[in-house]
Amino acid sequence: MRIEHAAMYVNHLEEMRDFYLTYFQGVSGPEYYNSKTGFRSFFLSFADGARLELMTRPDLYDMEKTNARTGYMHLAFSAGSREEVDRLTGCLKEAGCSVISGPRVTGDGYYESCILDPEGNQIEITI
Repeated sequence: MRIEHAAMYVNHLEEMRDFYLTYFQGVSGPEYYNSKTGFRSFFLSFADGARLELMTRPDLYDMEKTNARTGYMHLAFSAGSREEVDRLTGCLKEAGCSVISGPRVTGDGYYESCILDPEGNQIEITI
């Protein structure tokens, strides 16, 4: 078994698509639009076969995004090396993303940083 894709509701579909394409080297499929519900989405594909579905609809409810809650917490992207973790973290910081930790070696031995994407979703960048 493998996870086929993860999905995330966002407020600004095109902006979020462009963010993941620019910084995480995704490739976007065509936009899907359901005229009855106003639902729109893009599937983003990444080099190793992972996919992320970004979705929006007019009636979304924004919940507070805290670090101490149940449910899905973050997406993790492998940058391939410590140097690339450092470089990408620096680029994202310069682009205005909040760096909430790292880059650092964690207690369980991972080298990582954590940032918030433009809508406050936590992204882990690791080797």
